[in-house]
Amino acid sequence: MGFTFAHQGLVLVLVASSMVGVSLANKEWGSLGSHPHPHHPHNHTNVPKRIIVGGSQNWHFGVNYTDWSLKNGPFYINDTLVFKYDPPSNTTFPHSVYLLPHLKSFLNCDLRKAKMIANPTQGSGNGFEFVLKKWKPYYFACGERNGFHCKVGLMKFAVVSPLRRRH
Repeated sequence: MGFTFAHQGLVLVLVASSMVGVSLANKEWGSLGSHPHPHHPHNHTNVPKRIIVGGSQNWHFGVNYTDWSLKNGPFYINDTLVFKYDPPSNTTFPHSVYLLPHLKSFLNCDLRKAKMIANPTQGSGNGFEFVLKKWKPYYFACGERNGFHCKVGLMKFAVVSPLRRRH
């Protein structure tokens, strides 16, 4: 069964709406802007955070990172995403981190124009750190096994970093 144009359109709408929702997570939705949205409290700090991708599970096959990013976001400009994973061995599969150029490549796990930002050995120890420097969509994926980890193992997620609120 193929991934039809209608399915791609639906996924595009869902991803786009999720990204907009995450980017607006700190917006006040109460009457006259006086009451913050109860599910997304304001980030009252101006200090960038260091976030371990996947939390205690780190970066590995079988975790739905899109779901993880929606539950743990928003991630702000100048926050640091830390990708931790075991180096390749006889008992572990290798992982890497790719930055995909656009939504279509993200949806299809198409790595042809993606940039490897962390190779299979860079996630060990303290992990590989990536700073969100601009307000733009970032599309991350594991590129190992020619995109298999991205396609089947759900090792991909998107981030749109909202500006940090100043008080």
